[in-house]
Amino acid sequence: MALATDATEIVELDGATLLPGFIDSHGHFMNAPQLVRWVNVSGQPVGPVTSIADIVAEIRAHAERVRPAPGEWIVGYGYDASVISDGRELSRDDLDPHFPDNPIMLIHVSNHGCVMNSRGFEIFGVDATTPTPEGGLILRKAGSNEPDGLLMETAFLPIFADLPKPGAEELLESLDAAQDIYVSRGVTTAQEGATHKPDLEFLIRAADENRLKIDVVSLPLVLDFPALIAEYAPNFRGGPMELPETTAQAFGTYRNRLKLQGVKIPLDGSPQGKTAFWTEPLLTGGPEGEEDYAGFPLFPPEVVAPVVAEFVDKGVQLFVHANGDAAIDMIIDAIQAAGVTAADDRRDCVIHSQFMRPDQLDAYAELGMTPSFFTLHTFFWGDLHVANTGPERAGFTSPMAAARERGIRFSNHSDFSVTPMDPLRMMHSAMTRRSRSGAVIGEDQRVDAMTALRALTIDAAWQIFEEDLKGSIAPGKLADFVILDRNPLEVDADALLDLAVIETFKEGESVWSRSA
Repeated sequence: MALATDATEIVELDGATLLPGFIDSHGHFMNAPQLVRWVNVSGQPVGPVTSIADIVAEIRAHAERVRPAPGEWIVGYGYDASVISDGRELSRDDLDPHFPDNPIMLIHVSNHGCVMNSRGFEIFGVDATTPTPEGGLILRKAGSNEPDGLLMETAFLPIFADLPKPGAEELLESLDAAQDIYVSRGVTTAQEGATHKPDLEFLIRAADENRLKIDVVSLPLVLDFPALIAEYAPNFRGGPMELPETTAQAFGTYRNRLKLQGVKIPLDGSPQGKTAFWTEPLLTGGPEGEEDYAGFPLFPPEVVAPVVAEFVDKGVQLFVHANGDAAIDMIIDAIQAAGVTAADDRRDCVIHSQFMRPDQLDAYAELGMTPSFFTLHTFFWGDLHVANTGPERAGFTSPMAAARERGIRFSNHSDFSVTPMDPLRMMHSAMTRRSRSGAVIGEDQRVDAMTALRALTIDAAWQIFEEDLKGSIAPGKLADFVILDRNPLEVDADALLDLAVIETFKEGESVWSRSA
């Protein structure tokens, strides 16, 4: 108040609580402008689906609203076989009779796969003669080599990359609504966690036109990196993965609320899709009934290690997707081989860090690595993880308490749009670790409210080298704020799900208000 002048606006909170703006420590911002145009086939509480019949009904209702032309794609999000009562994967045979004129792609809830109907398979030329690529999955019809519907990982990635996408003008029209998904939840910094070259070009245009009302942190995908470096890093002279000494200059600085922070390297898939990479087999077998199945890596270690070494040598921060402990071993080994120690303060981030072992946390501490945990898995797929891996392994997913004991700083994320953009639900999951059935998944890994809040604010800011700008309310920091109707540190954990955002501020300007 000592700094107030006659021009200062005084806001009386009337018992509400002012917090630093929430930071999205891993998600997919570029999904948001498209999500507002896709059909929601998620299970509860994100969507209405409990059966295959519900999926068909939601697609039909969407088609009646938007009336796609024959041949136009219908895209859905949130498909998850674990929440449908039919007890099996959705097949193209479930979709074909109802939607003969439109290709359909329903994106798996992990964002690592999809289900398509026959029109979709025809467009992409996927049939009985199509081999399953290394690091991928094509679910086949029983007794046949014909694709049944589900594609995952490297079988899905090139198809999704070639899916017709809205043009830049159409995406720009959706950008305000997309950002409202974030600011309506009090999020003032978003992450674009696997940025392809066209997406980066769109984000640069949006930033140059001053259309970003929140900060967006972009992580270019390693597969697109040679092309991106050639265009956006200074004085590129090398071939693929031969990065110039000046590469790091392209990272770490905002321009019109957009910055590149580091490189995204995916190592495995998703545990709920059974495409993560574990050291021990799953108790329930593989997605096609394979015995002694422990998933698979997307790339072999001999490919990963030199890539990691090159980025370390050029001073670029690593953001590595690893869910299973075998994938986590791969990145630990690669960072060790690159000569990194905690004293280097690189803050290389392992996104998800889910099915960990205690010895891997010890390695994180020695190497200065930081996990971005995903505690919402304990709610959405905790029961599935117990069935697949047993209670001990499932109970050490996203082990916040064990990380804190070792002095490791960590964030927590929603992987939006895999789960909802909902920081208070993320806090709730970190504190309760309660599954859909009500079981507690890893009781000893529950944390207190302040630890859960730090993972969404100051520790998330630290992870991207922004602790001097964001994450707490202090002189000299940005005025990125959220006002909640109650104090999340003073309510029971279950009450967090009922807290409401009243208003969100970015750099002192109101960007969303419940009363607006």
